[in-house]
Amino acid sequence: MVEKADSEIRAEKAEDRAVIWEINRLAFGGEAEPNLVDKIRKSAGFIPQLSLVTLRQGRIVGHVLFSPIEIRTQDRPERSIPALALAPMAVHPDFQNQGIGSALVRRGLEICRDLGHNVVVVIGHPDYYPRFGFTSARALGLETPFPVPDEAFLAIELVPGSLHGVKGSVVYPPAFEEAI
Repeated sequence: MVEKADSEIRAEKAEDRAVIWEINRLAFGGEAEPNLVDKIRKSAGFIPQLSLVTLRQGRIVGHVLFSPIEIRTQDRPERSIPALALAPMAVHPDFQNQGIGSALVRRGLEICRDLGHNVVVVIGHPDYYPRFGFTSARALGLETPFPVPDEAFLAIELVPGSLHGVKGSVVYPPAFEEAI
């Protein structure tokens, strides 16, 4: 979907944080996801350019966050491959099913690629994320430390072949473990 003329996607600003917190709370029906965003934002790995908001007529209506994770390889556990986690992605309930989330994910993946990132992992809806190129992370050789159904554990190679021959476990930073 092409962004509507009255929509804009940009990196979050400090003054957006309360609205981002509320959108995540409303979209997920609880405080785990907004608290996760706050913890990631305070972490050393936070990448400000990868915390994106959608504005519709000047109002923030959506948010997506990509943050650093690593893939610890099985053959050499001391070796890790950098990757990103897409989590969370939220759209205000009054604006859902209007393409806002899709536009956020697409733009976010473009920015991730432009910044030189090769792999993005998501634990998400199996009917939603494949439209962006996500496929089974387990089929790509990855495992997750969380109990997640195969169909919800997805990954995308932003650079084709980035996971060729890789078998390993995704390692999330402490903020994720505290949120689960």
